[in-house]
Amino acid sequence: MDFLTNLFKKHAGSTFKKELKNILGFEPGNISLYKTALTHRSVREGSDENNERLEYLGDAVLSALIADYLFKRYPYKEEGFLTEMRSKMVNRQQLNEIAIRMGLKKVTLYNKMDGSLKVSQIFGNTLEALVGAIYLDMGYKKTSKWVLKSIILPHMFMDDLEILEINHKNKLYGWANKNGRVLEFETVNEKLENGRRLFTIAAVIDGRNIAEGRAFNKKDASQIAAQLAVEKLGIVNSDSLAMENGLDNKPE
Repeated sequence: MDFLTNLFKKHAGSTFKKELKNILGFEPGNISLYKTALTHRSVREGSDENNERLEYLGDAVLSALIADYLFKRYPYKEEGFLTEMRSKMVNRQQLNEIAIRMGLKKVTLYNKMDGSLKVSQIFGNTLEALVGAIYLDMGYKKTSKWVLKSIILPHMFMDDLEILEINHKNKLYGWANKNGRVLEFETVNEKLENGRRLFTIAAVIDGRNIAEGRAFNKKDASQIAAQLAVEKLGIVNSDSLAMENGLDNKPE
């Protein structure tokens, strides 16, 4: 495929190295690590060629660094608060948005012709893989400083995160219970995309399909559906009433 050939050429060129250095803020040592971290399985299926293994490592490293940051920032907060804050900070959608703002989309090698990738969070996964690459290349201390300087401080605003509601399913269930609605999450489609199962889950209220979410696991797909439903219905909190789509009054 010509478009893949061009992508691989870009990955090997000086432009890629310059863009990578701008994102990292330092000169990478083992460049091959970063190329692997920025290569999605849609263009390289080998486990030693794509970023899935580095994503696994980076996920663990990032989680540990954020846990350490929260432990020191909130010396008097209980475990439940710290756990919830960590979940908010490593939330897949949040990491995906941060990765795009950092410019990872420009340097990530993936199959742009694959429509299913448009609904996935591959850049958040790529950011985790990048953390894994930095850890292997530069060590824990350097990675810790980079995560703080490049991810936490510029992109994660703690005051906002403290009041952020990330479990949209709970919010939607709360609204449904408050207003006597019947809420269900139904799998409306399941298909294979590049060897992975892509699920479409619908948020159904009183038998009516309100919103659908797609992801490579049911949990994420249902959360996306719930988030879209919450936004569509104008629900601010569990006591809010829906103002749209003819759901602003209870059925008789």
